[in-house]
Amino acid sequence: MIRIVLAVLLWASAVQAAPLTATDAADIARIEAYLNGFRTMKSRFLQIASNGSTTEGTAWISRPGKLRFEYDPPSPLLLIVGYGVGFFIDTKLGQTNNFPVLSSPLSILLADRVQFSGNVEVDSINRLPGQIQITMHRAKAAEDGSITLVFATAPLALRSWAVIDGQGQETRVSLFKTEFGGVFDNKMFTHTEQGGTAPSR
Repeated sequence: MIRIVLAVLLWASAVQAAPLTATDAADIARIEAYLNGFRTMKSRFLQIASNGSTTEGTAWISRPGKLRFEYDPPSPLLLIVGYGVGFFIDTKLGQTNNFPVLSSPLSILLADRVQFSGNVEVDSINRLPGQIQITMHRAKAAEDGSITLVFATAPLALRSWAVIDGQGQETRVSLFKTEFGGVFDNKMFTHTEQGGTAPSR
């Protein structure tokens, strides 16, 4: 436990917002406009956990604040985020862990209006051929971790993200077969006290 706390404190102290150039500001404005151009998204995903294990599934995002990750069988896992609370559910063991959404860097992506300033600090912007990566964390909450969004540039499109949580564990999610603009039942993003979850289909 002490080792984890020390690792988090060392990581948090290393996080510094990078000075932004005019090119950075222009790219940030373009990315913000792109993300705010849709409210809902459905996509297949490939997730790589910190231990290297991989799982696939289907993700739904409905802004503000709602997300559902259904993992393909045989994985028993289900992630539901909605109404300020996230639930990580193991349907095989019948176990549920919950967390406040604001404690996760994913809250940046789920905001009503995505904005990389004010309550969000940009740590770095990296450009590769055909790709731009932007890493950020919630202002005054670096200890909660960071998120890196990865975009294709021509045309601009969200391709993946990587979240480093407060324990320093990294989870990478790649998106494919992405669709925008669907209408999703709010029950999809609700977990009942009895442990039930609304079906996605």
